[in-house]
Amino acid sequence: MADRPKIAAITTIYHKYSHTQHIVDRFLEGYGWNGRHHRPPMDLVSLYVDQVDPDPEADRPDLSRDRAERFPQMQIYPTVADALTLGGDDLAVDGVLLVAEHGSYAHNPKGQHLYPRYELFKQIVSVYRTTGKTAPIFNDKHLSWNWDWCQEMYDISQEMGFAFMSGSSLPVTWRTPSLEFPTSAEAEEAVTVCYGGVDSYDFHGLETLQCMVERRQGGESGVKWLQAYRDDNFWQAHADGVWSRELFEANLCRSHTLTPGRPGFNNPFPTIDEMKQIVESPVAYQYEHQDGLLSTMILMNGLVQDFNFAARLKGGDIFSTQMYLPMPPARTTLANFFSPLVNNIEQMFLTGKATYPVERTLLTSGLVIAGVDSLDQDQAKIDTPHLNIAYQPTAESTFWRT
Repeated sequence: MADRPKIAAITTIYHKYSHTQHIVDRFLEGYGWNGRHHRPPMDLVSLYVDQVDPDPEADRPDLSRDRAERFPQMQIYPTVADALTLGGDDLAVDGVLLVAEHGSYAHNPKGQHLYPRYELFKQIVSVYRTTGKTAPIFNDKHLSWNWDWCQEMYDISQEMGFAFMSGSSLPVTWRTPSLEFPTSAEAEEAVTVCYGGVDSYDFHGLETLQCMVERRQGGESGVKWLQAYRDDNFWQAHADGVWSRELFEANLCRSHTLTPGRPGFNNPFPTIDEMKQIVESPVAYQYEHQDGLLSTMILMNGLVQDFNFAARLKGGDIFSTQMYLPMPPARTTLANFFSPLVNNIEQMFLTGKATYPVERTLLTSGLVIAGVDSLDQDQAKIDTPHLNIAYQPTAESTFWRT
């Protein structure tokens, strides 16, 4: 037991169905994995929560005190530094969970939710600098709403040499069918059709795209530009073939939640006019990679409630799959797709090495920011020289196969 790694959790809020609950509870309670109940071979010993009961009228009260009572090995600390040093003067943990996805934080005029991922990360790194010691960090979802801060977080991890991993469950959840993008394939165009909001689920859609196309021949080369389309501009671009209609429909063929345009079941594909009635404010981000690949992420609220991917390979073949999440309401209540994410985090804490490249999250964070900027600038085309981020995928796949 003395050799079990000690883990700290730095969070914004800890309530029912929050990312903190889904991730931290799995470290405390265990979770189903490969046909049995798995308990992480490590101890979550400290917790910092930035906001406790920010809304007393909310129907999802704080869970941190309940968890501290039920799991006495975990203590709640008043500061990030105390959580990392266990109230002492030296770094006393072997890994850090940074989960800053929910809470009562402001939005800026662009609509970005100002979650303090960067600020909490800097407090963690301050302890590293003061003690002269480091530990791996997992950061939930994208790095920051501010590009300079994203780059700084990445640069600090490289400078100090600690394992740094970030992102969401989409790249590591089940797939239907259970396929991996072939590393020998040359891709000509890729499209993801999914759902959700700007500066939130657009990140999931971009991760769905990137975890696939990064495996194309040559690996990821970076992104030249991005342009967003919304509402009337979206429908015009769709009609004009700005992105492939064939790949769009290949995505719909993978969806388990497609809303039909008319009664019956033999031909559920809605027409364009029917989609205009079904879909609430469609959004697309289209971007060109340095090697010429064209990628498009499409949010179609009302039409689908899942994350689908399709690409045209050189020669004309279409490759498609779905990043599977349990259907509502189990998606919210069980959220089993957090299990493979936590398992990857465990592996990083045990080995000191990230299981997939943080450069993917650096790039997708920048793409979310560019998408928000394009929408804010009347859907203008945004040049992205700062997203010249080339990297190679892992040799082995990391998605859940069981």
